Amino acid sequence: MAARCELTGKGKQFGHNVSFSLRRTKRVFKPNLQKKTFELDGQKITMILSTQAIRTLKKKGIIA
Repeated sequence: MAARCELTGKGKQFGHNVSFSLRRTKRVFKPNLQKKTFELDGQKITMILSTQAIRTLKKKGIIA
């Protein structure tokens, strides 16, 4: 699965793990991506979406 939302373009971000002694090591923050299937005009469409995009589609609808 690609680490990018097909709708919003949200992808991975870079940062640091910070220990108690304040040492910093590099890390990657990955978006919460899930496969979601929609039916549009009788045709099934499968997309890889972030959970934020899924919530937005649930609220506003797929055709917005």
